[in-house]
Amino acid sequence: MHIRTAGSLLFGLTVFAVLFLSGCSRKSPTTSQLRAITSEIVSAAQRVTARKTEVTIRPELGRSWLTRHNHVVADDIYASLESPTQAVVLENAIAEIARRHGLTLTQTSSSGVIRIDLALHGNRTHTIHIVTPLVATRSSPPPELTAGTPELAIIIDDLGRDLPAADSLLALSFPLTVSVLPHLQFSADIAEEAYRRGDVVMLHLPMESEADGAKPEDIELHVGMYRDQIESTVAGMLATVPHAVGVNNHQGSRATADAALMDALMPVLHKQGLFFIDSRTTAATLAYDAAQRAGVPAASRKVFLDDVVTREAILSQLELAARDARRDGSAIAIGHPHAETIAALSEGIPRLEAGGIRLVFASDLVH
Repeated sequence: MHIRTAGSLLFGLTVFAVLFLSGCSRKSPTTSQLRAITSEIVSAAQRVTARKTEVTIRPELGRSWLTRHNHVVADDIYASLESPTQAVVLENAIAEIARRHGLTLTQTSSSGVIRIDLALHGNRTHTIHIVTPLVATRSSPPPELTAGTPELAIIIDDLGRDLPAADSLLALSFPLTVSVLPHLQFSADIAEEAYRRGDVVMLHLPMESEADGAKPEDIELHVGMYRDQIESTVAGMLATVPHAVGVNNHQGSRATADAALMDALMPVLHKQGLFFIDSRTTAATLAYDAAQRAGVPAASRKVFLDDVVTREAILSQLELAARDARRDGSAIAIGHPHAETIAALSEGIPRLEAGGIRLVFASDLVH
């Protein structure tokens, strides 16, 4: 009786395993099949632009529970085009590729940014980012401005976790400085897309906070680190945020107030050719002065846009930043990728530009 029951159980498990594995094989394309489709997409992008497009392929790796080895599960493809007309042609070509290979297609679009996800039996195989230059999406040129025009730079930081929010942000048709947290799922993707859009990319450098209850990042700069530790930590972060040309601190109320840490950090930034923006998370910060002593181009934040996350409050802070720019000649404001912030910027920035404010990158304001 027990032997028959055990045999039945073993037979059932065997049948289940065979069915499960055969189901997996039907659902997941092989790496060679996936790469063949990628090659078709890249070829289509090249044909659209007479081989003048920039295409980047970033494979996503997954770990097989059977083999315990990493394998490619999807390809992220970035294609920079010269015009919306080319984008329409490429969209149609990708739709035909998807039809031919039995893939489902999901598309989200906003001004200047098109994201297409392809999937086989519900498993995503490709994400294609079709990017047109920032200048191509501007509805009308800003008014002619003269020397001495007040300048405003807007940094949006805390990026890296939410890809749809980043897509919405990067669709805005004016210059933005994008500061990306390192070592997150979408850090590299967002940095690549921002760069291709023509925006300036920064590393949002995690630093130790003084605040009680503040959750530290898994990897951050903290008081007591030596120069070689700082150098290797920053290098590792930069590897996950491609095209970063500057740094601003994420949290860091304790770190930026520590003279030894700041004096050790700034030569590292100087060696990397990076500028520094002090987010000023504490009035006791020593970061800007340390940067100046080390010869690192630097500036400081004037206004936080979205401490209060409502459209009305953010519009009010945007006006405050504009007043600072008119008074001092320039100002830097920092916000975050909240839906309310993106909506307020979309509404408020055209009014500021019409009123004589020039939108610039943070890199334009360092000295």
